[in-house]
Amino acid sequence: MAISVTIVGSQDRVLDERLRAAGMRTTSLGTADLATLAHPSNTPPDVVVLDLRTGTEIPPVLASLKRQHPDTGLIIVASTLDTALMLEAMRAGVTECVTEIDRGDLEAAINRLVAQRHSPVAGDVFVFVGAKGGVGTTTVAVNTATVLSKIGTTLVIDLHLAGGDAALFLGADSHFSVIDALENTHRLDAAFFRGLVTHTRSGPDLLASSDRAALTSVDPPRVRTLIDFSARHYRYTVIDIPRSDVAVLDALEGAAAIVVVANQELATIRSASRVATFLRTRYGKEKVSVVLSRSDRQAEIGLEDIQPAVGGAVKHIFPSDYRLAVGALNRGQPLVLEGKTALASAFQNYARELSGTHSATEESGAAKVPGLLGRLTGRR
Repeated sequence: MAISVTIVGSQDRVLDERLRAAGMRTTSLGTADLATLAHPSNTPPDVVVLDLRTGTEIPPVLASLKRQHPDTGLIIVASTLDTALMLEAMRAGVTECVTEIDRGDLEAAINRLVAQRHSPVAGDVFVFVGAKGGVGTTTVAVNTATVLSKIGTTLVIDLHLAGGDAALFLGADSHFSVIDALENTHRLDAAFFRGLVTHTRSGPDLLASSDRAALTSVDPPRVRTLIDFSARHYRYTVIDIPRSDVAVLDALEGAAAIVVVANQELATIRSASRVATFLRTRYGKEKVSVVLSRSDRQAEIGLEDIQPAVGGAVKHIFPSDYRLAVGALNRGQPLVLEGKTALASAFQNYARELSGTHSATEESGAAKVPGLLGRLTGRR
């Protein structure tokens, strides 16, 4: 059956003719008619293409259309990739932006959205973001991924375009990077992707950060495409992201859980509150949680101080073990493989909770943990 496409706000007949020539069934509407299309009783098209080459504003009703008809793909055609416009479009549910219609980019974007619609996403995506630099976000992400890789196929994506450390933690030497993937989202297929990722001896595959500086800013639609592709090919995708990149933070709809990593430092708690509030506003309270890294029972700031500041319960606590963590990093081997230590056990339990495989035995064992975790659960 031909793909149905509704073109909105366009006066360019060439646009319609190109899509018809590609075998698509098209209709055209004015921007004012979007409200009718968004009505729950109407049958939506497969894809809506909004032509913004002569305009600069995203119609507010576009977000309503996406909420009423979540399976309908949204694409905008724009003259340039204006950052403010792109962020507004992403918030409205747009997943593709095209600036060239003469090279087949629009047809490719439509086919990509329809293919994703009919390819169910089975894998879980877990995103980790540090409340502040140096809180141990990569340690948490890599060790969680290592445990998950014993349960199902797992990919670590280091979304720090340059300078990320996941490869060091996993002892991996990667020839390609996340930049190569983001620059080639139009070419993503299983064979091409296998050439980009590195299989690590610790278990998970890795799409590493680059050694070269990124020459362009992150394009949110490409990030979405990359995450969706990984979720269709891996049981678990674990993503280490920079908190300072708003474009990345605004492209995480596919995540099952978004985890803010904090510690017991005042500046970090303050930042964790801001980051968690932004993410909860964007993605909902049920997706966003806070975990505590390098916990110290003797610290001046305790859980009774942290939880009100971050707006909810701390989901999990990882004890401090500096020597173990540094030694594991120097060897390029995740510390969960180092043997039975309190920190390794904490990561194992947390990963199993995320995956839904946490056993009753582990849960009863967790109840015996003293100190900060005891205060969190009300036990001593």
